[in-house]
Amino acid sequence: MQTATQDLVNKGVMLPLMEEFYTIQGEGFHKGTAAYFIRIGGCDVGCHWCDVKESWNAKTHPPTNIDTIVNNADKYSKTIVITGGEPLTWDMGPLTKKLKEKGMQIHIETSGAYDLTGTWDWICLSPKKIKLPKPEIYKKAHELKVIVFNKHDFKFAEEQAQHVDEYCILYLQPEWGKRDEMMPLIVDYVMKNPQWKVSLQTHKYLNIP
Repeated sequence: MQTATQDLVNKGVMLPLMEEFYTIQGEGFHKGTAAYFIRIGGCDVGCHWCDVKESWNAKTHPPTNIDTIVNNADKYSKTIVITGGEPLTWDMGPLTKKLKEKGMQIHIETSGAYDLTGTWDWICLSPKKIKLPKPEIYKKAHELKVIVFNKHDFKFAEEQAQHVDEYCILYLQPEWGKRDEMMPLIVDYVMKNPQWKVSLQTHKYLNIP
C-alpha cells in the first residue's frame, strides 16, 4: 500500500472495505431490522471459530474513501451496522461523522479490543477471551453478546457481565458449528438465570446473507 494511502487509512478517511450489503439484522436486540452492513477488513483477535476469517488481513481489502461508503449506504437504509473484522482497529470517527450528517442510526459490532472511536447509537459488545475489551467500552455497551462454544463460556459470560452497565442487555449465542450441542445448555442456563437472553443467528436459519 502506498504511504499516502496508508496515511489516509490511519486517519480513517479511507478504510479497508471487505463488503457492504443491505440485509436483515439476524442477531441480538435488533434482529429482524432491515439494515445496511459495512464490513471493514482487519482483525488480529483471531477467534478460531470465526466465520469471516477472510476479513482478518486488511491488506486483501481495497482502501475505500469513506465518502463512497456513505453514498452507497444512503441508497438503502437509515440503519447502519458496522462490523468486521474488528472495525475499531481503525479510527471510526470520520466515517460515523459523515453517516450522522445523513441522519443515520449507526450500530457497531465489536470485540472492544481497541479504543472506542466514533459516534454510536448502539454498541454490541462481543468480548473474546483471546483479547479482552478495553475497560472504557463496558459501560457504553448497549448489549453484551457472548458466543458460547463450550461450557467454560458461561463462566466467561458472567465475568464479562460484571463490567457492563445495569441497563446493558445480556445475550448468550451459540457458536454456529456447535449450536446443536450448546443450545440445550444455553436454554437451561437462561431459564435458571433469566437476566440473560438467547440470541440466535436467525439469518443463517433463514438463509439470508
